[in-house]
Amino acid sequence: QVQLVESGGGLVQPGGSLRLSCAASGSIFRIYAMGWYRQAPGKQRESVARITIGGNTNYADSVKGRFTISRDNAKNTVYLQMNSLKPEDTAVYYCNLETLVGGYWGQGTQVTVSS
Repeated sequence: QVQLVESGGGLVQPGGSLRLSCAASGSIFRIYAMGWYRQAPGKQRESVARITIGGNTNYADSVKGRFTISRDNAKNTVYLQMNSLKPEDTAVYYCNLETLVGGYWGQGTQVTVSS
């Protein structure tokens, strides 16, 4: 069984920063990539950022230049540094783990950007 534990969400003012963390544990077989998705009320879940085990990264156009994804392979942990946050970044952020035998999701962490 695989568990993903997210942390770091919260309330921040526009222009502020937050750092999300996601630690994977359990019977993990051959991680391929880890990433972050988000879902705002009334909208579909969308990909925010993704990083492969080799370090290749992809970002949604809406967060390029503001968000940075990184990982610690030894700890099976992925991070999302979010800077210059905007109200439209408000959403539940979900960690995603891709392995050669399947994908897994975290429980989500709320990020609210508001003054």
